[in-house]
Amino acid sequence: MNGAHDLGGMHGLGPINPEPEHEEPLFHAEWEKRALGLTLTAGWLGQWNIDISRFARERQHPVAYLSNSYYENWLAGLETLLVERSVISSEELAMGKAINPAHKELTDKCVPASAVQDILASGGPCDFPTNDPQEFKIGDKIKVIQFNPAGHTRAPRYIRGHEGTICDYYGSFIFPDENAQGNKTGQHLYNVSFDGSQLWGDGNDTTIHVDLWQSYMEKL
Repeated sequence: MNGAHDLGGMHGLGPINPEPEHEEPLFHAEWEKRALGLTLTAGWLGQWNIDISRFARERQHPVAYLSNSYYENWLAGLETLLVERSVISSEELAMGKAINPAHKELTDKCVPASAVQDILASGGPCDFPTNDPQEFKIGDKIKVIQFNPAGHTRAPRYIRGHEGTICDYYGSFIFPDENAQGNKTGQHLYNVSFDGSQLWGDGNDTTIHVDLWQSYMEKL
């Protein structure tokens, strides 16, 4: 969707001032650790996937999204999903404690704390087959389709309608736009380069690379 989360290429938001890599802490406050842990743990309930989780964060009011810190947005998205999926009630969220008994069919899916480190370290595959033909090859000139989706997408707004060049082909992977709606399908995934002059006008000599799924593009 077009929202406050899609800030790439936008003007007027001020400079980015990252902390020096060797000085930046993993967490700036103890509660951020808990927000991350709660989000990962709740994912084991099996009520949503990573793209549904991302879309829940994106659906906030723009003022709320831009006012929140990184982990405040994570927490807001988690709260939204817990209530929408009836894991907790809005009353329980407001009170900060359980009113009804825990859902045994959900809590049975949780893994012991001793297994978490190995599970996180092993990761999970995102490749997924498709019967659709591969439409592009390395070197092809493409144009990103100009569209304004109502749901989640991984096509940044600032590259839509612009031309680029296919630089690499990865294979077929889970298509996030459909995954965010609960539909697990595969689609071909490419790396595409864009000249800065295409995006920001003549005189810009930068080049950026964006990973894009096949349906985002058309051949020139």
